[in-house]
Amino acid sequence: MSRPVALITGASRGIGRAIAEELLGTHRVLAGASSAESLEPLLAEHPEVEPFVADVADERRLADAVAAAGLERLDVLVHSAGVADQRRFEEFTREDWRRSFEVNLFGVADLTARLLPALQAAHGDVVFINSGSGHFSYPTGSVYSGTKFALLTLADCLREEQREHGVRVTSIHPGFVATDMGYAIRDAANRAGGADTFVTPGDIAAAVRTAVDLPRNAQVETVVVRPMRKA
Repeated sequence: MSRPVALITGASRGIGRAIAEELLGTHRVLAGASSAESLEPLLAEHPEVEPFVADVADERRLADAVAAAGLERLDVLVHSAGVADQRRFEEFTREDWRRSFEVNLFGVADLTARLLPALQAAHGDVVFINSGSGHFSYPTGSVYSGTKFALLTLADCLREEQREHGVRVTSIHPGFVATDMGYAIRDAANRAGGADTFVTPGDIAAAVRTAVDLPRNAQVETVVVRPMRKA
């Protein structure tokens, strides 16, 4: 029997890489990133991983990558790619807004739509790595939180539409994560705290594993993952 297939975007580092490594033991893993070079460390350590090179903000490259992958069935799609532009509202231009929404929302929606037939064929799982910023905002977070609130709405709608097709949809909302992006968001939000006030990429990967492994008669809809100790 062939192994289930998982595609993880943003898999070159941080949360995405941790998810790819978590699923490797049970799945055929396609690791998504915007460049082949950024995937080299992961592929060197795990040569069984298959690269899926596409910039989610580039519609043509994304379409070409999906066509090249030729996936008739897809058991797990994890959206972990994202950007977190942190500035005060008046400093953003229209192009800044557009750039963040292209990566954090439009590209996510496009990739999901292109892979939906394969997900339906497998009765698969779609997992959106959202953020605490998808539930609340803060100074300098207008653009980032805007994309994440929109992503939550997309996930909620997609979940209801796909129930009849057996496709499950999960939103995972981490607190501050010990990654470069997580530290930048923490600093922008003007929050202090030591290492024990962060969750790890592995913690988020474990949450994804829980959602994917749940018996098919149930689904994890929304999960908030935060450290035990608050900043």
